[in-house]
Amino acid sequence: MGRFKGTPERNRQNEHRINGDIRVPTVRVIGPEGENFGVLSSRDAVFKAQQLGLDLVEISPTAVPPVCKIVDYGKFRFQEAKKKAEAKRNQTVVEVKEMVFRPGTEDHDYQIKLRKIKEFLADGNKAKINLRFRGRETTHQEIGMAMLDRLVADTTEVAKVDFRSGLEGRFMTLVLSPDKKSAKKIEETAAPKATNEAMESSFATAVATKAEKDAKKAEK
Repeated sequence: MGRFKGTPERNRQNEHRINGDIRVPTVRVIGPEGENFGVLSSRDAVFKAQQLGLDLVEISPTAVPPVCKIVDYGKFRFQEAKKKAEAKRNQTVVEVKEMVFRPGTEDHDYQIKLRKIKEFLADGNKAKINLRFRGRETTHQEIGMAMLDRLVADTTEVAKVDFRSGLEGRFMTLVLSPDKKSAKKIEETAAPKATNEAMESSFATAVATKAEKDAKKAEK
């Protein structure tokens, strides 16, 4: 049921002007079922909402004339809040995770960092690799280039290169972003393989169990 009282009702909690707080001369009115009631004076529009036991809510204040809808304002606010929450859930927040390598990064550390990079990408984030040179290492840029080539090759199934730089100051930079199409193909290929492996394992277990039972019977 609406809460029309014929007096201004807007407060800090209301995001819209409603009922007596709508003071423009005329408004375009939409009915509770989407009916077009045309352009009415604000007074007549509020009175129409009152007759229906609902509220007159200004939904498009910048239109000429402003557009208002006759609704139950409590339910209207609830539906608006649901829409905003849904939109917020659907927003994809992409973070850039950074990882530092050295031209002389040993293979064990390389593999650990590579695994972390793949985790970043799997979570939908970008990975920024900073390859840091020290001292005379800058005279051997080919080592750094080879390191970046290796990273690109090792992530090619799940990532694409957004940016790659040569030596700038003491750093080479590589930025990777998730390649969802490639990752999906890998999942589709891996799924049947995993299923087959599981079936083969179950079959082998069943055969082994039967053989064990047969052996026990033979002993008796």
